[in-house]
Amino acid sequence: MEFAPKWIAWEITRRCNLRCVHCRSSSELEVKGHPDFPTGEAFRILDDIASYAKPVIVLSGGEPLLRDDVFEIAGHGTGLGLRMCLATNGMLVTDGICEKIKASGIRIVSLSLDGSTEEVHDNFRSVKGAFRGITTAAGLFRKHGMEFIINSSFTKRNQEEIPRVYRLAKDLGATAWYMFMIVPTGRGEEIMNELISKEDYEEILDWHYRMEKDEKDMLVRPTCAPHYYRVVLQRSRDEKSKFERRTLKFSTGGAKGCIAGQLICLIDVDGNVLPCSYFPKPAGNVMERPFKDIWEDSELFRELRDFKGYKGKCGSCEYINVCGGCRARAYSLTGDYLEEEPFCGHVPLKMKKRVIGQGNKG
Repeated sequence: MEFAPKWIAWEITRRCNLRCVHCRSSSELEVKGHPDFPTGEAFRILDDIASYAKPVIVLSGGEPLLRDDVFEIAGHGTGLGLRMCLATNGMLVTDGICEKIKASGIRIVSLSLDGSTEEVHDNFRSVKGAFRGITTAAGLFRKHGMEFIINSSFTKRNQEEIPRVYRLAKDLGATAWYMFMIVPTGRGEEIMNELISKEDYEEILDWHYRMEKDEKDMLVRPTCAPHYYRVVLQRSRDEKSKFERRTLKFSTGGAKGCIAGQLICLIDVDGNVLPCSYFPKPAGNVMERPFKDIWEDSELFRELRDFKGYKGKCGSCEYINVCGGCRARAYSLTGDYLEEEPFCGHVPLKMKKRVIGQGNKG
């Protein structure tokens, strides 16, 4: 299967004990209109997915630990042969929770860290004590021999923290660190003026490239930054090495940088299947149709998989097969998910030649 689902984030609740400035689902402790679905429905959805494919399932939210049945759900998925994971903000993690995570078969846990200090992280998460929750949770995971990764989101308010957050993630003992470049959806639309500029974006990706080449102990990857793999290819022209080939192979899985609706998707608490966590347009609903039908037959997913339909610079770009531009960012900022990536400064060769040709005619 050319486009098999490899990774599914599943929003099992929209309730959350934090109120992060960039939250894609605008989560709060009490969310009206988006109730948690019953345990039986959770089992049915997992059965449906497992009958078709065996992707990684990340139990997410909101804060998934607010569901009393989260470990029942995880255990059911484990019994079906699915690789179950958990995304938490760390605030509710205790020794007892660690024991339940391990008993349910959850393989890896992710934590979100957006600042190297209490002041920066708590400001981003809008709750005092959030930073302490992360560092405490990391210590408990180490104590119980549990593998965990750290995700970090950045805007102008904390972009100077990027190198320091990377070092802290490593010091905390994370297996991997993922640098998220913010996509303004949900509550994130309120900080549109804080999006990192094209120029800074390029510099940050260059920094990540240099850092990744030297990093030996922890897996590091930029996320929601598909044009990183264009940067990798550009650098490889002068530096033919195993690093570039390894990076591209890992990132694309044989596809391209933006894998929304191609290798990954999100199922929200209402059952909507979205291309990724930051792409608020449903391809279908698992409470109404089998997951297989949505994944294989939805018009939205078919369009995302057809590079010939991409517009603007992305449609003309020589790097489309390893990048493709962030479809969620294009949709958020232009209203058209096939439009060009708004935060990419690269000018495709075709467009450069066109401009040169027009100049020669003049």
